[in-house]
Amino acid sequence: MKLKNHSGASKRFKRTGSGKWMRRKAGARHILTSKSPGRKSKLGKQVEVRKEDQLRISGLLPYK
Repeated sequence: MKLKNHSGASKRFKRTGSGKWMRRKAGARHILTSKSPGRKSKLGKQVEVRKEDQLRISGLLPYK
């Protein structure tokens, strides 16, 4: 039987060419006036998912 990708996880995580999972940072949606420009710049970048969570995400997204 074919498995389905988890639609919520599918929108939040992307896989790199080397197989690592990447995610966006939290805190960049609102109340940006009180955050420094450097902090906002760092919030815009993607980061690698912790290695403890990589296996869980792989289970949610079997075909990505």
